[in-house]
Amino acid sequence: MRAIIGIDPGLNGGIAVLGITGDVIDVAKMPDTVYDIYEYLSRFGRGSVCYMEKVGFGMPGQSSKATATFARHCGHLEMALVALGIPTFEVTPSKWMKSYQLGRSSDYSKTEWKNRLKDTAQRLFPQLGKKITLATSDALLIAEYGRKQEIGG
Repeated sequence: MRAIIGIDPGLNGGIAVLGITGDVIDVAKMPDTVYDIYEYLSRFGRGSVCYMEKVGFGMPGQSSKATATFARHCGHLEMALVALGIPTFEVTPSKWMKSYQLGRSSDYSKTEWKNRLKDTAQRLFPQLGKKITLATSDALLIAEYGRKQEIGG
């Protein structure tokens, strides 16, 4: 199956899978364990492509334990994608967000910005209704960004 996978790699992030024509194949909050991640991604396998948000491994005020946990989680995602033969492109938040022409995140509070992203996902994918949450909205937008890259738009 040719699928475009979008991943917001945070533990509270999500995974969205689109067909090349923009149909939504699936959307889910981030699986809980490394085995769950592998099992979920194995449904799409070869012929698919992934766009994953490129993130740093430290946030101001975050403990070293939290940073290590996040880095390990990102490694689990990367290894599952490699093991499944799914080519992966990392895309910075500023790059995929800019494609939606939403302005600058610094002009909004964190909550306002996250809701702005969620609203954009809801407008692009109204058929998903309540499946679009703060956990899945970024993944959907990353997947749609990736789909546009794949079709040359």
